[in-house]
Amino acid sequence: MDPGAMTAPNPEGGSLIKESNTTDFMQDVIEASIQVPVIVDFWAPWCGPCKQLGPALEKAVTQAGGLVRMVKINVDENQELAAQLRVQSIPAVFAFKDGRPIDGFAGAVPDSQIKSFIDRLLDGAKPPLEQTLDAAKKLLEAGTAKEALTLYKQIQTEVPDNEEAIAGVIRSSLAVGDRPAVDEIIAALPLELKNRPEIAAALSAVELDEAAKSAGDILPLRQKLDADPNNPEARFDLAMGLFAAGQHETAVDEFLELIRINRSWNEEAGRVQLLKVFDTLGPTHELTVAGRKRLSSILFS
Repeated sequence: MDPGAMTAPNPEGGSLIKESNTTDFMQDVIEASIQVPVIVDFWAPWCGPCKQLGPALEKAVTQAGGLVRMVKINVDENQELAAQLRVQSIPAVFAFKDGRPIDGFAGAVPDSQIKSFIDRLLDGAKPPLEQTLDAAKKLLEAGTAKEALTLYKQIQTEVPDNEEAIAGVIRSSLAVGDRPAVDEIIAALPLELKNRPEIAAALSAVELDEAAKSAGDILPLRQKLDADPNNPEARFDLAMGLFAAGQHETAVDEFLELIRINRSWNEEAGRVQLLKVFDTLGPTHELTVAGRKRLSSILFS
């Protein structure tokens, strides 16, 4: 994917979000919707729910990265237009595409419903930001961490607080062995960002990487466990060593076996570290999906 393709240009005709009126409605909505879908928000300054919905709509439109536009209509100043579209209460939202209304809703709705509304309007098209995040994630999963790092940094430059980009920079920097960069990023993160799910998972990956590398060589760890199969510390150290060596599947097996044999050992260290492994691999990784099912079977058997 061309990194320069992340930022989509605004459609011809100006800003993604604008005020309009009865006179300009044909140009701003009907004609413009032939090029790109247009959301029309009927509102009024005295309308409480409008003050809640408006900013949420604007945020969603901005995040769509140019794939949709928004036009705001003050009903007090454009009563005839509101009557033509049969607006009975506000806020009232219409979606126009190819010159005609195709969807809409009334009243303040939650962010999830706004997202669904825009997703239907885009008909599966992903905003450029999401496309670039997907591309970076695939690069990292494919083992091309250097290229992934380049894309994640590009996203972070344009959207500094994007948690997926920050987490991606941390994971990619870790993968290329740039631990000083990882430490610098973490030190600069405010607490509010550290607590976001994507970033928290990346921080768990850093902790796990550090702990695993201190576990030692695999052969003596395996020999120690073979000499005493019921030794929970030996199995834990082996699992950590296997993970550090990139033998993730075998490491998951050993963690699960430790939990099955001695779940409570060292304040449930086996379960705690296994969950960090899942965070590191990611929620959709096949080892995470299968491993969580096996963990549930052990815990609830």
